[in-house]
Amino acid sequence: MIGVSKIKQYSNVLDKPLSKGKQEVSLSAFAFLFSELVQYNQTQVDNIAELERSRLEDAGYAVGARCLELLCHREKGNRRETRLLGILSFVHSTVWKVLFGKVADSLEKGTEHEDEYMISEKELLVNRFISIPKDMGTFNCGAFVAGIVRGVLDNAGFPAVVTAHFVPMEGQQRPRTTILIKFAEEVLRREARVG
Repeated sequence: MIGVSKIKQYSNVLDKPLSKGKQEVSLSAFAFLFSELVQYNQTQVDNIAELERSRLEDAGYAVGARCLELLCHREKGNRRETRLLGILSFVHSTVWKVLFGKVADSLEKGTEHEDEYMISEKELLVNRFISIPKDMGTFNCGAFVAGIVRGVLDNAGFPAVVTAHFVPMEGQQRPRTTILIKFAEEVLRREARVG
């Protein structure tokens, strides 16, 4: 029969293919939810370091773990990166593009230490709409993104300490945010053995 197409019927919801869905979230909705997350967690802690490390970074870690699972399934056919530069490139490009709509500004290797890498972003989305009171000093909402990066790396088998830092830029009012990744010694030994 010409012009008649078959429509595939799925007997089970688990047999249906995963659609990519709408990949954009309203910026104002994200800003509102994120500010509520920060305000709620601020009431639960005693100091800024605890807010960054215990609360925002842990919330980001959970997002990173789920993001890795989803992206490995969608983008890589359930395969994961096994090399250090591969996972860094995956975070710098694929993960960043899914989360922030663009590739990160730069990925650099640390000059002082062999185990350090830096992802820099001129205007990180989580810091864009946040005004920090003077009494909170160097509070950096980038700790949430550092948690996401740590969640991706840990769950991919690359344990690391990940922190967020402000780096002043000449001629700019706002500093850029640098996500500093310091890999565990076991990662470097494994990379040397494989490579």
